Amino acid sequence: MINQEIDLHVCAEAEDSQQALKAAESFVPDLAIVDITLKDTYGIELIKQFKERFPKLPVLVLSMHDESLYGERALRAGARGYLTKQEATKKVVTAIRRILAGEIFVSDKMAATILQKVAGGSSSIGGSPVDVLSDREMEVFQLLGEGVGVRKIAENLFVSVKTVEAHREHIKQKMSFKNSAELLRYAFQYVLEKGATPPAKRD
Repeated sequence: MINQEIDLHVCAEAEDSQQALKAAESFVPDLAIVDITLKDTYGIELIKQFKERFPKLPVLVLSMHDESLYGERALRAGARGYLTKQEATKKVVTAIRRILAGEIFVSDKMAATILQKVAGGSSSIGGSPVDVLSDREMEVFQLLGEGVGVRKIAENLFVSVKTVEAHREHIKQKMSFKNSAELLRYAFQYVLEKGATPPAKRD
């Protein structure tokens, strides 16, 4: 779709963050389109790495995850836009052009949520219970909700099992869960409602 535009061209593609960083250095693109779920890390971390190494490179997030799950986190990490894959066929070219023009591209719903928070002077207005989690804690929370075990989460995030268990404890404390079973039930329901990747696709 992008290549069909006269003035746009996809110069490189990558399956993981390391390939993406190398491609950005080799091809010097005008814009990067990043997914949230990658083979070796989460897109939020890649956005932060792009921001650090290529501060002038704008990033558009194109994800299957609902914007309420990662939209604001992506913007805080340095992305200039967020688009769900359900909207991609209609809006991706428009999003690319707006971001290249120096604008930020988000849905009307997400823009309204952000404005409500700014107007209210508090991040809690219209917020979600998971807003208290750090980006890494949110990754662990989502994977738990997708039915991924602690050891597999550690492999996915390239950290130790003890680190994942520590994140799980912090999540329990921050969200006031009495035990791990209560956390898992809530995580599963939350991910199910947000339309995240089903467990079968993560294995």
